[in-house]
Amino acid sequence: MKKLKWGFIGCGEVCELKSGPAFAEVEGSEVVAVMSRTEQKARLYAERHGVARWYTDAQELIDDADVNAVYVATPPSSHATFAIMAMKAGKPVYVEKPLAASYEDCARINRISEQTGIPCFVAYYRRYLPYFMRVKELVEQGCIGNVVNVQIRFSWPPRQLDYAHPENLPWRLQPDIAGGGYFYDMAPHQIDLLQNMFGVILEARGICANRGHLYSAEDSVSAVFQFENGLPGSGSWSFVGHESAREDRILLIGQQGSLSFSVFNYAPIVLHTSEGTQHIEIENPQYVQYPLIKKVCEHLQGLSICTCTSVSATPVNWVMDRILGKL
Repeated sequence: MKKLKWGFIGCGEVCELKSGPAFAEVEGSEVVAVMSRTEQKARLYAERHGVARWYTDAQELIDDADVNAVYVATPPSSHATFAIMAMKAGKPVYVEKPLAASYEDCARINRISEQTGIPCFVAYYRRYLPYFMRVKELVEQGCIGNVVNVQIRFSWPPRQLDYAHPENLPWRLQPDIAGGGYFYDMAPHQIDLLQNMFGVILEARGICANRGHLYSAEDSVSAVFQFENGLPGSGSWSFVGHESAREDRILLIGQQGSLSFSVFNYAPIVLHTSEGTQHIEIENPQYVQYPLIKKVCEHLQGLSICTCTSVSATPVNWVMDRILGKL
């Protein structure tokens, strides 16, 4: 079995809580180097997790002869740069979602992957979580019959960090870094899950507004879209709503029932049919990226096939850019 020796470009909160430990738990995989532009952050992460080397320069990490696979865990604006650097060095890449800050950058990544023959995977880990695999299974089993409509509803109130220091906003609220506001950070998971169930979205348009006036990025989005099989859908996102309107829900309406589930809080799946209502609880692993990281590693070791590639992730950016009027 090929031993995968990962180098991390970026070692922030996502690495700490969702992904980093999973790389060490997968058989035949270990983390040998980490990089951050902040020396202290890189050094402390390496010390906490027993990583041998740390860097403040991404090229040095990529050039490390011991590193044979790269995880890019930076804000989206630099995903394309680092992914392309790694692939040109002959090293497979696993990139945080969304794949990039724009559809055009996704196309660049795919072009280099095709030219070099080096694979690029994307962290749409919810595809592989037991909770969402159960949702997909219920749909495919025909539990609600033919699905005729899809609705995304998401609302959360503003957080103090969204307005406490306007001169130092979170990177997720800086469109030149994130690709948009919170929509560009949260909606990718919802859109990817639905495309994984119903196929690629071929038509999308939206209305975006800034209603809270807390920052310059959009904070309220409404959209309509249509999948390749003709299924219509809609979405509503608010990031400045009142606490009473807090909601994290996708509703699938079928001809024989309905199915609703959350994307971020894993509330019980609710199945309504003529036979009654079921509340289905599904437990996810401690490190939510573990199932996907395991699949990526097995793919690189020649043991399995992982379909969560940059090509499969690119339509998500196309849909978001259409909704935001970027395309």
